[in-house]
Amino acid sequence: MTRRLVQLFVGLWLYGATMALLVRAGMGLDPWDVFHEGLTHQLPLTFGQVVILVGALVLLAWIPLRQRPGFGTIANVVVIGLAADATLAVLPEASGPVWGTAMLVAGVVGNGMAGAMYVGAGLGPGPRDGLWTGIVRRTGASVRRVRTMLELLVLATGFLLGGTVGIGTVLYAVAIGPIVQLFLPWFEVRRVAAAEPATT
Repeated sequence: MTRRLVQLFVGLWLYGATMALLVRAGMGLDPWDVFHEGLTHQLPLTFGQVVILVGALVLLAWIPLRQRPGFGTIANVVVIGLAADATLAVLPEASGPVWGTAMLVAGVVGNGMAGAMYVGAGLGPGPRDGLWTGIVRRTGASVRRVRTMLELLVLATGFLLGGTVGIGTVLYAVAIGPIVQLFLPWFEVRRVAAAEPATT
């Protein structure tokens, strides 16, 4: 359990930090972060505060879906937003396209590794992931259809609110799944069942 908790919090903090890296790269964000950034233009809140607010509201949407949050789910709502704001406070914007590209690649790869870390800890999904899995379970629709429609909705809304869409958005959409899949075996915590007593 100690390893799982450490891995959870390191993964969540890294996830928020790499979100900030993508913001500072200025080349496009993943759909949910386009939405988060768009809301910062409409509300007197920081990026991290919006991440926390949206996470909490999405968690409320779990209630009619009869989803049950884990400890990691609650931690996700708070820690990622705090990490994003802490990193944004010290990280300057990219000074040119070379640095922007480097920050973009580092942000996408680091975000995928961070996702594998907190998912691999097995202490509960993030609120946004739990939303689409809950919809799939309640409606019987396909995972691909529900997740695609949900992410297109938040992407379009975020874009209309002024969030940054660009090559980074496309790179994230294409690369994040394979990156998480690559790192997940490194971080997935397997609980070993107790040995059954020998029978004669």
